[in-house]
Amino acid sequence: MARSKLIKDTTREERIRIVQQALAWGDDCDSVSGFSSGVDAMYQPYIDGELELAECNMRGAAQTYVKSDRDRPSTGSCVMGLG
Repeated sequence: MARSKLIKDTTREERIRIVQQALAWGDDCDSVSGFSSGVDAMYQPYIDGELELAECNMRGAAQTYVKSDRDRPSTGSCVMGLG
């Protein structure tokens, strides 16, 4: 059975290892010095116990795929771009 990855069930050190393993960094690095930008920084709130892993993933997906209205092409009144 898989072990819980929820903040309430893990220590900070365990969360670091979870993120490192998920990003295929291996578990031989004991520091978070590499967590400075991009995808790495996306998981810092999880490591710090502020957001669950799923919440970090949702935020990352939203930043990647959701643009502001000014960046979207005008499609008229139809959300499908047909009108």
